[in-house]
Formats: sequence, C-alpha cells, structure tokens
Amino acid sequence: MAKAQKTNTALPKLDVIDKIFVGILLVIFGGIVLHAPLSVGFSTLWPHYSLIIKSWKEILLGVALILSLYVVAKRKAWAQFNTPLFWCIGGFAILNLLLIPIFYKGFNQTVSGLFIDLRYLLFFVLVFVALRLYPQLYRLFLKVFIAGAVVVIGFAILQVTVLPHDVLKYIGYGKTTIEPYLTVDQNINYVRINSTLRGPNPLGAYAVIVLTMLIALWFKGPKQISKRNMWLIGALGVGSIITLWASYSRSAGLALIVAIAVLLFAIFGRRINKTTWIVLGVIGVAVLGSLVAFRDTTFVSQVILHQDPNEGNNVNSNDGHVESLVDSSKRLVQQPLGGGIGSTGSASLLGSSPLIIENQYLFVAHESGWLGLILFVIIYYLVLKQLWRKRSHWFELGVFASGLGLAFIGLLLPVFADETVALIWWGLAAVALGVKHE
Repeated sequence: MAKAQKTNTALPKLDVIDKIFVGILLVIFGGIVLHAPLSVGFSTLWPHYSLIIKSWKEILLGVALILSLYVVAKRKAWAQFNTPLFWCIGGFAILNLLLIPIFYKGFNQTVSGLFIDLRYLLFFVLVFVALRLYPQLYRLFLKVFIAGAVVVIGFAILQVTVLPHDVLKYIGYGKTTIEPYLTVDQNINYVRINSTLRGPNPLGAYAVIVLTMLIALWFKGPKQISKRNMWLIGALGVGSIITLWASYSRSAGLALIVAIAVLLFAIFGRRINKTTWIVLGVIGVAVLGSLVAFRDTTFVSQVILHQDPNEGNNVNSNDGHVESLVDSSKRLVQQPLGGGIGSTGSASLLGSSPLIIENQYLFVAHESGWLGLILFVIIYYLVLKQLWRKRSHWFELGVFASGLGLAFIGLLLPVFADETVALIWWGLAAVALGVKHE
C-alpha cells in the first residue's frame, strides 16, 4: 500500500518451523475477516462438526503457541518477555484458569469463555514474538491487513449498492446462527449491514480501525506514494466511511471522532493556534446544538437517538443499554470474584443462565472479578503507552488512535468479545510494538 519505512537490516532467515509458525499467524490474521460467513456456511453443511469449524482459529493458536516455545528457546529470546506488560498478561491468564474450579460452568461454556477472554492476548503475544524475531515480516502483516480491509469494505459496498439486504441467508445466516442483517430498533427503513463480520457494531468498529490507519498514513506516512496506492487509499477511505454509515453504529461513529481528535492533536497539536481550537470548539457546540434543535426530525430521532415517536415503536435499544449497565454495575459491586469464566456473552448462551453485558470493562469484571478488571486495564494502558511512545511512525500512531477509539466503544459494548475486531487490533498492536523502525 505504501512504502514502509526501513526496519532492521540484520534479519535472521526463517527455517521450516519458523515458516509454519509465521504462516499460522498470517492465516489467522487474514482469515479472521471471513470467519463469520465461513463458519456459518460450513457449519450448515456439516452441523456435527460445527464446534470444530468455529474453533479453527483457537486450534491454530494452540499449535502456534507450541511452536513459539520452540522458536523462542532456539533463539534464546526469553529475556524480552521480562516486562510488566507480559507479566500482567501472564497473570491475567493464570487468574482465568484459577477461577475455573471455583465457578465451573460446564465444559463447553468454560472453554468458550476462555477462548473469548484470552485469545486476543495470546495472539498479541505470538505476533509480537514473530515481529521481534523476524522484523522483515512487518510489510507482510501490513499487506494481509490491507487485503482483509479490501474484502470487508468491498463486500459492505456491494451490500449497500447491488446486493439484497438478506443475501447472507443463502449461506446459512438466520435466527439460529447470525442474522443476515439488523435494523435500527426494528425499523426496516434503516437496514444495518454485517459485511463479513458478525454484526453491524463489530463492522463499525472494524471500519474505525481501517479509517484511522488510513488517516494516519495520509498525514504522517511516506511522502512518496505510487499513484496506484493513492487510488487504493482513497477507495478504501471512502468505502470505510460508507461502511461505517451503513452499519448505523453510534458507538463506532463516536469512536471515530475520538480517534480523529487524537490524530489531529498528535500530528498538528503544537501547530494549531488558539483561534483554531476555539473555532473547532464552536463547531462542536454547534453540532451538539443542532442535534438538540432537530431532535424531533426523522433522522435524528430514529438513527441517532433511536427513538421513533411517530410509529410508537416499543423496541428501544437505549433502554436496553441502560438496563444492562445498571444490572452489570450492581453485579460488579456484589461479586468481587466475578461470576466465573463463560458466565456472560455468547459463552453464557451455552448454559442455563445466559447474560449479556454491554460494556467491555464490566464484561471482564463479570468473567474474572475485580482483579481481572484491574489487570485488563493495566494491560491495555501499557500497550497504549508504548504505542504513544512510538507515535513518530504513522503505523504506531494509527494503532494508538484506533485503540483509544475502541476503548471508548468498550464503554458501550464488549468490543473485544468479537473475534475479528479483537484479533485485528491486538494483532496490529503486536506488529507495531514488535518491529523496530530505523
């Protein structure tokens, strides 16, 4: 896409085990954007193997973990993991394992909960190992990310333009798997697309990642970019905006505002005078004032506020968010050890007491208690802190800004419970922290 900045020149060669290890990580990083349609489609064809089909990425992660131990031992690279970040990740994983016998939820529910809680952290560690040992892989991971974005954004554009909104039903999407599309509070006039992800909200979060990376590249990337790559950047940018809009994800829209504000501050902060900041502040106040003034119009009331007084729709997602927040906050106070691994989210649907928590931090707290929440916040903080220190390079700055945007989404949704969003962002973060640019 763009000519990457130079990395370390003393590059070790990859032997067979190294190539298998790296190949598995690339398959996961590239294939995860197609996980939803492939898992639904193949599970429809072979329902008896549904669990194995849906767990392909976790199975590969297990193989990659074993190979990574061999690779790190061969390179004698254990010392690089003696840092607070990796100690916290290890502590978080051990805590999850220790909580299993205390709140055992059954095999399927517990395994599913472990996958959801730990897979993105394991992927982060494994990709970091790969990039730290083989920095020449930076461009390859970048190309895979771009290819995945082309697939997701491209299919989203097709859904918006020429494909019927329920086209995914032909490969098995439905009420027992994944809905082929959603609507804004069951209003068919506002169809929310999925693209190749599990739903509109993950799609919106994914679009935020892509857009933030593109903006960082545009303003802070290499000055000389080929005409072909310029067209690709422009097409992906416009497509990502359309995708974000068609997802009707309010949390993603607000996250993009946060990410762009961070980028502008990081890139132009010292060069923007007080007058400009005041003008930007006035524009922000004007936008908020417009939302209040036009709150009774169809677009503002239905799409932004999710309220439809004209049709008397009893379905209101705002009430659901508030009820979930209140209930999960009470559970946080009452359960210092949490409710156990697999006690919430999609894993809990496998048990007798399903529970949906619409907040990433309360989600973690319910799974692993107060200590788990503290460790998760520290891990996220340390990753963002290290990314900020490397903000002179466009890639690291883009990952940092998108990470803050996702942190905001986490206040409204369990953003990392979605495998695609979680593995993509944490994979990008591992690439950013693992490679050392000259």
